[in-house]
Amino acid sequence: MKILAVSDMIVDRLYTPHVADVFPDIELILGCGDLPYEYLEFLTSAFNLPLLYVPGNHDPGYEPYTCGTWADGCVHLDQQVQRIKGLNIAGIGGSIRYKPGRMNQYTQAEMRRRLIAFAPRLMWHLLRHGKTLDILIAHSPPFGIHDDTDRPHIGFTSFRDFIQFFKPRFFLHGHTLVYKSNLESPVTQFQETTVINVYPYRVIELQS
Repeated sequence: MKILAVSDMIVDRLYTPHVADVFPDIELILGCGDLPYEYLEFLTSAFNLPLLYVPGNHDPGYEPYTCGTWADGCVHLDQQVQRIKGLNIAGIGGSIRYKPGRMNQYTQAEMRRRLIAFAPRLMWHLLRHGKTLDILIAHSPPFGIHDDTDRPHIGFTSFRDFIQFFKPRFFLHGHTLVYKSNLESPVTQFQETTVINVYPYRVIELQS
């Protein structure tokens, strides 16, 4: 299966009516945050494929049943898990808190509590389907993997603990620039999980 993952920046090559012809084998789209909702809505419509996404630190605050706070026709996956096209996919949005009062920003302790609150739902889902977690999509990277030294781009320590416990096959994120000289390769193997920085987009092929 080929998956198109996007984050942080609109790409002209994708924002065209012929995008499905340029990428003909895509079967699923994943959004890792900080993209205009109209861009996500365009992609799910142009490909006629499901799109699952998490919010970034620049996305509007999410309020259930409130129009304009989610991407229409897409699946908001923050602290949720779904089985789609034979894959178990979970999501956790947001970045480290670097400005007071901002939506989708969390301290290290706050993000840890969000993951702890979400863990029972995820475990029940995995027990029910008898499968491991295939993909976790996030906006921010794990601490020490693809993150940066400036305050807004520090990764979450709890993501490393999550990876070690749930062992997802892939951890996809955005938020940090892969072409900065102080950042390593956008693909890093951390224990049993392949961590991929998808900024601004990446086609990922999953073997069954």
